[in-house]
Amino acid sequence: MSTRSWARSGGSTPSAGRWCISTTSAAFKRERALPRGVRDDEAVEATHPTDGVRTRVNPTASEAAELASDGVDRGALVTLFGRCTVDYEGRAASELGLGDRHVMLKPDGAALVHTDEGQQPVNWQPPGCEHDCRIDDQHLVVESHRSSPEESLVIRFSSVAHAAAFAADDPESLDVVGTEADLKERILSSPELVESGFRPLATERETPAGAVDIYGEDRDGRTVVLELKRRRVGPDAVGQLSRYVEALQRDLHADADVRGILVAPSVTERAEALLAEKGLEFVSLTPQGK
Repeated sequence: MSTRSWARSGGSTPSAGRWCISTTSAAFKRERALPRGVRDDEAVEATHPTDGVRTRVNPTASEAAELASDGVDRGALVTLFGRCTVDYEGRAASELGLGDRHVMLKPDGAALVHTDEGQQPVNWQPPGCEHDCRIDDQHLVVESHRSSPEESLVIRFSSVAHAAAFAADDPESLDVVGTEADLKERILSSPELVESGFRPLATERETPAGAVDIYGEDRDGRTVVLELKRRRVGPDAVGQLSRYVEALQRDLHADADVRGILVAPSVTERAEALLAEKGLEFVSLTPQGK
């Protein structure tokens, strides 16, 4: 049986101290400062299960291990944020020194370790792994292991700032729309969207510089190369188109007239200037009929 009470520490006036949670039980008694920006009523809620969600702010290693283990056992999505090291042993080996990181343990066995930069995890394990959360030398250790191939990801926390477990339910699958394939299909179905008289002859036509998205002819019989992009593009796309045009000019007869057209929703000012400089063209078109 435990009781919770609110107390002001460090003085009797609001400016003299800070709000703390005072928790007493038969097993332990402690006082912990609330995190900045968290109201006192929010902090109490943060330590109790609510609608399939368990979360703790600044938990002890034992509290974090208990929450994470319980979450893994019941198939929850578990997240931990704190200062940790990361070691991988398997097809190769890697070590990551002490730093602040966000760890995610998914019900399908995947494990992800993120830093405060970039979109990709700095280390990870694929679905099908087994997660183990334990205490070692008074610190939380999280291990994600699989046997085929044999590999382990071991995360050792020196401190945990936040731990949470979510009973996630997401039955939907990602429906990707507006791809370059959609843009290609739109042009093949209605070539006049590029220009009147344009006739597609091939897709993914190989050149020494790579495969051309759409290869065709204009109404005057001149070769036309289309480079398709699903979003606003810059000079790199112009350079890619230019390489295709130059490769085809070398590949075809010496006096071949090859037009290069960049098809995208929009281009940057630098890309527009480079198109003019290289004698290339631009057609504004989106993957969907907008």
